[in-house]
Amino acid sequence: MTMRFIFVAICLAALGREPAGLAKPPNILWLSAEDISPHLGCYGDDRAITPNLDRLAKQGVRYTHAFTTAGVCAPCRSGIITGMYQTTLGTHHMRCNAKLPSFVKPFPILLREAGYYCTNNSKTDYQFSAPRETWDASNGRAHWKNRKAGQPFFAVFNFVGCHESGIAGESKYLSVTANLKPSQRQDPGTLKLPPYYPDTPVVREDWKRNYELITAMDAWIGEHLRALEASGESDNTIVFFWSDHGVGLPRAKRWLYDSGTRIPLIVRIPVSFREGKQGRQHTIDSQLISSIDFAPTVLNLAGVDVPGHMQGRAFLGGKLGAARRYVYGARDRMDERYDIIRMVRDSRFRYIRNYEPLKPYYQYMNTPEKGATMKEIRRLEKTGGLSGAALLFSAGRKPVEELYDLKNDPHEVNNLAANPEHSDRLKTMREAHYRWVRETRDIGLLPEPEIIACEKVHGARYDILRQDGSTAVMTRLGETAALASSGPTALPRLLTAMDDSDAAVRYWGATGVGNIAPERNPKAMAVMHKALGDSSASVRIAAGRALARMGEPKEALPTLKQALAGPHQWARLQAVIVLDEMEEQARPAIPELKQALVGQPNKYIVRVANRALNDLLGTNNQVR
Repeated sequence: MTMRFIFVAICLAALGREPAGLAKPPNILWLSAEDISPHLGCYGDDRAITPNLDRLAKQGVRYTHAFTTAGVCAPCRSGIITGMYQTTLGTHHMRCNAKLPSFVKPFPILLREAGYYCTNNSKTDYQFSAPRETWDASNGRAHWKNRKAGQPFFAVFNFVGCHESGIAGESKYLSVTANLKPSQRQDPGTLKLPPYYPDTPVVREDWKRNYELITAMDAWIGEHLRALEASGESDNTIVFFWSDHGVGLPRAKRWLYDSGTRIPLIVRIPVSFREGKQGRQHTIDSQLISSIDFAPTVLNLAGVDVPGHMQGRAFLGGKLGAARRYVYGARDRMDERYDIIRMVRDSRFRYIRNYEPLKPYYQYMNTPEKGATMKEIRRLEKTGGLSGAALLFSAGRKPVEELYDLKNDPHEVNNLAANPEHSDRLKTMREAHYRWVRETRDIGLLPEPEIIACEKVHGARYDILRQDGSTAVMTRLGETAALASSGPTALPRLLTAMDDSDAAVRYWGATGVGNIAPERNPKAMAVMHKALGDSSASVRIAAGRALARMGEPKEALPTLKQALAGPHQWARLQAVIVLDEMEEQARPAIPELKQALVGQPNKYIVRVANRALNDLLGTNNQVR
């Protein structure tokens, strides 16, 4: 080493930096929470009691426009661990188990290959089976303290106490908040509710619990930060705090509004690891960030090359990706109910495309229906006690498109999609959505049974829409899915789509005919009757739905009954959902619905069948 190089190294060290070739890689600590929106003091919430996170924000960067790619944990977590959209990988349906292409690896594998000790304590929930080499340790005992001396670490700790079950479940709520002081408790009567909730004591109690669970989580944050400081590693460790999606209450969790996808994100970077002006204390950063950006950002900070297939962009470190104009989100099957929705968000506006607008906002789902707020909404629905925005989201169907101005309408209750003053913006964001669907190969437009069948052929869901000629298929698929909710003028093109060689295109054709439900249209009737013999179960079920909606339930029921008893679980789920939506028309299928409860391994089918039977028989039976 020359004297000149030594002199440069000494000078850089005095400035808190080291030459790139000599720099020790940073430790990286992730502290994540479940099911919380930015209800923190540092985000301007004057009811929040979060001193540790407020202090962390003063020491680092607080991001104001960070979003997840879904409003529920598992699809988001698949994107976080891979840096890719769940709709590209086929990990979009809740509680699925997709196969990844061989080149897609959870990013901790790349860190381990670079010498990092990687631990996860302890939630995974990736929607795929993670390779064994993903973590050095992934369990309730995993800790960065177990690494070799001098080895850099990437460690994840997950706080699960804020999960919706902590709000809905009395015992969990009491356990998580047991150590709160009286001064840390909330007065539910003085809290400010979002306008889309009915203002009742029951709802206020849930809102209070949300705040108190967050305060308990903040204490957990403090414990980890103090342990890091005591170890002497604080100045060597970049700390991230984030949530996997928004608050675990109706019209938030599972939804693509800010209430479901906008999250807190705080990053503290020691001086020695800052690039330029990045990471300065008490910084507020308004750039758009998606949760799929976390993986490339960590790799970038660690000095590890970001794989080219990652769809996220690094927002910290030396090699930054291009700034985002939009973030995107998707809703697909949530437990036992399908509802395909897509979202585009810029710094001010949100665009939403409802591909299944005939489904209500609040479809009956077993898990959220157990919560006190959802029960209160159902009670008030029956008594006519809902008003304003709370009544709006109890509607029996949704608009095809939604557009919101978050600056003037932060709770997203004033839909501007039909406002002529915003027609240009609507068109621009609509086109951005369609472009994203095409470019990312949105597998969510395929019916789930078709995905399973194609996965067996191609080996990975990612590859389904990447075969020869798939660009043309993707175009037809996207166009037909959009036509399905475009109204009566689309009928001729939807009927033409029934001759397409691709089953997913035919599925959307039949779905669109059912949405329109044209009366006394012999051609539409004939095409749907023919589709009852389609080679695809999804198409047959969609045709049965169409015939039922066109006034021929007797023609539809044999096909739906057959599918409900068939060998493919996701086709069975599709069939039982249609029967449930048929209401009184499904009465002749009561024996088959009862049979679906017996020896059924798929709990989602059981839930929908039970719901249908409760409605038809006036019972109130409960299932898991």
